[in-house]
Amino acid sequence: MLRIFTICFCLFPAITFAQDASNTIPKQSAVKDTSRQTDLIDIAKDMFNIAPQKPRVQREKKIYFSILPIPGSVPGGAGRALITSTTAGTYLGPQSTTNLSSATFAPYWNLHSRFGLPLRSSIWLKDNSWNIQGDMRFLRYPQYTWGLGSRNDYSEKTLINYNYVRFYQSALKRITPYFFAGGGYNIDYRSGIKSDDPAIDLKQFTGYNFGTGGSSVSSGINLALLYDTRNNSINPLPGSYFNLVYRINPAFMGSNDSWHSLYLDYRKYVPLNPANKNQQNTLAFWSYFWTVLGGNTPYLDLPSIGWDPYNRSGEGIDQNRYRGKSLFYFESEYRRDITANGLLGFVAFANVNTVSGSGTFLKSWHPAAGTGLRVKFNKGSNTNIGIDYAFSRGYSAVILNIGESF
Repeated sequence: MLRIFTICFCLFPAITFAQDASNTIPKQSAVKDTSRQTDLIDIAKDMFNIAPQKPRVQREKKIYFSILPIPGSVPGGAGRALITSTTAGTYLGPQSTTNLSSATFAPYWNLHSRFGLPLRSSIWLKDNSWNIQGDMRFLRYPQYTWGLGSRNDYSEKTLINYNYVRFYQSALKRITPYFFAGGGYNIDYRSGIKSDDPAIDLKQFTGYNFGTGGSSVSSGINLALLYDTRNNSINPLPGSYFNLVYRINPAFMGSNDSWHSLYLDYRKYVPLNPANKNQQNTLAFWSYFWTVLGGNTPYLDLPSIGWDPYNRSGEGIDQNRYRGKSLFYFESEYRRDITANGLLGFVAFANVNTVSGSGTFLKSWHPAAGTGLRVKFNKGSNTNIGIDYAFSRGYSAVILNIGESF
C-alpha cells in the first residue's frame, strides 16, 4: 500500500498546473478559422476539380467525419485483418464553452473467425454541463500472454482464445470549470477462455487460479473524478487531463468474486511556441497507475500493458506483454508540423512501464520508443492519420491510427 500512496502522491499535484481561477469556462484556444490549413479533403477537391467554397470556418453543430479503411494486423496472433476506423466529432453547444464530442468505431475482421466491434464515445453536452462516456465491445479475440510480471522471455508465451463482451457507461456532472464528478456501470464478460495449445494448462502456465478457464464475469459500478482543460480529445491542444476511476465489483452484481480497482491517469500538453496557434510544436506527457485491490480478480481483468481504456499505451510493446496486480506507465512525445499548412507532421516518442507479479514492481522497467508521420485528414476536427514505427526488445511494429495516441 505504501507504493500505491507514493505513486498517487506524485500524480495528484500535477493537476494544479494550468488551472483557471474563474468560475466560468473560458473561451477555448482552438483554431477557429482553418483557411490557412490544408487537409486530405482539400487535396481530394483539387484532384477531382471540385469548385472551392468559401474558407471553411468551424460552425456550430457541424459533424466532422474521418474514415480510414486499411489492411493491418490486430494484437494476439489474429494475423492480417481488414480494419475500418471511423471517427466523428461535433459540438453540441457553442464552441467557446463546449468541448468537441467524439465517437470512434473501429471494426476489424481477419476474413476467418476473428473479429471485433468496438465503439467508444465521449459526449460533451452544451456548456460542458455533462460528460457522458461510453465503451462497448463485442470481440472474438485471441491474445498472447506471458504470465504475471516480467519473468518470462518474449518467446515464452501462449495464445488465449476467448469471446469478450464489454459494456461501460458513465455520466459525469460539471462541478466547477474543468472539474467533473460522477459514476456509472461496468461489465466485462468473457467466455470460452482456453489456450490455443490443448497441451497447455493456463492455470499452470500463468501461475494464477482465477479466470484462466471457462468464463469470467466482472460486474459493478465505478466512481469517477475528471479534470480536463483540453477541448479536443482527438488531437489535444495545450492543456491538462486527470482522471480517477474507482471500480467496485461485488459478487451480488454478478461478479465471480468481489474485488476493487483503482485507475489514475494524468496527461499534460506543453506548447513550445504558444504564440503560433496554426503550427503544432508540442511536448506531450502521459502517465497512469492501475491496480487491483482485494478479492480474486479474473486473470484477463488484471492491469496489462495496452489495456488502458483506449488501448493506446505501450506503442512498441506487444499487447499484454506485461501483466500484474499493479502497473505504472509513463510516456513522452514530441509533436511537430513539417509543412506550414499543417498537412504533414511528425512525432517522436518513448515510453516505459513496470508491473508487479514477479517481485519486480518499480525495480524492473520495460522501455520502448519510436517515431511517426502525421497527415492531416480533417482540419475541421484537427484529425490526423498517424503512421508510427515503434520498437522494444524483441518486438517492433508499424501502427496506423486516426487521431493521436493520447
